[in-house]
Amino acid sequence: MKQIIARITLVVPDYDEAVAFYCGALGFDLLEDTDLGEGKRWVLVRPKGATETALLIAKAEGEAQQAAVGNQTGGRVGFFLFTDDFDCDHQSMLAAGVRFTEEPRREVYGTVAVFADPFGNMWDLLQPAR
Repeated sequence: MKQIIARITLVVPDYDEAVAFYCGALGFDLLEDTDLGEGKRWVLVRPKGATETALLIAKAEGEAQQAAVGNQTGGRVGFFLFTDDFDCDHQSMLAAGVRFTEEPRREVYGTVAVFADPFGNMWDLLQPAR
């Protein structure tokens, strides 16, 4: 039996701002953007070349969800964007205005740098060691 994590929900304050960042600055593919009515949308994005897991972009509703925007993992890095060309992706992300919170570093597990999305979620850009 095969199982996969198919979708991970990311709560954001605004659909269009999230799509602009993930599909613009990060170059993700927009898989779906369906109007569900009453201001709700089904928005799926994923990195180019990815085939299974996608982010479900969900607009925060109510105080509890709004309070969780940018802090869904309690300030820890909660998302890991793997790459096979760290230097190229790092440079293109910098050129697109992505805010890195540290300089790239080499670790035993690979080359990594932490960046933040516009909402405060922390991400690792990571090229795993061979």
